[in-house]
Amino acid sequence: MSPRSASVNEELRRRSRERLLQAAVELVSERGYEATTLGDIADRSGSARGLVSYYFPGKRQLVQSAVHRLMHRTLEEALEREPCAEDGRERMARAIDAILGLARDQTVLMRQHMAGMLQGEGFVQCPEQRRLAELLRDTVARHGSRDVDTDYPLLRALLMGSVYAMVLPNAGMPLTPVRAELFTRYRLDWELGVPPDAEAPGGRCDTDLSRFFATEPPTADQSK
Repeated sequence: MSPRSASVNEELRRRSRERLLQAAVELVSERGYEATTLGDIADRSGSARGLVSYYFPGKRQLVQSAVHRLMHRTLEEALEREPCAEDGRERMARAIDAILGLARDQTVLMRQHMAGMLQGEGFVQCPEQRRLAELLRDTVARHGSRDVDTDYPLLRALLMGSVYAMVLPNAGMPLTPVRAELFTRYRLDWELGVPPDAEAPGGRCDTDLSRFFATEPPTADQSK
């Protein structure tokens, strides 16, 4: 196999995985975890059903990877949007608002994600989760942490607890008091980030999930 052919095949495999991640996010958002099967995900993605097990050990791992992809790309988009912000306090505010925004706008999906982490498989380590961790660690460092190895897990725990509080069935807290508690904890001014009464650039995170998944077909030049 020529280097070009190998490169094209690798790109096709990557895009197949991306389509599975996107399909998992869409279907769990629509139907919930239990009502979504691996066959449903394969069908929605246009992939052969056997291909799912090639990339993921099971449904729980696939769904966690898909949600971690959505989380890290949502966070990445928030941190990098114009105007660019190097200020650590602004970046911490954007990070908090990005994750809380997902809990508000993708309640079913995030509820299923939180429930899944309490199952036997626990916290799935995957490339998507590692990228999310990198972004949060960098946010903690830029915020001025003197001990990132301690402060990053604390931020992660506080965000997870906040998401859980917001998505709890029949008792979920609204975003505003949860945000206020986190902003007080990190000494952030209320107007930083995207306050609840302001519209995030590009709209809420539920308007176009496909932008977080690279699923376009290869170009004509790549397929030659």
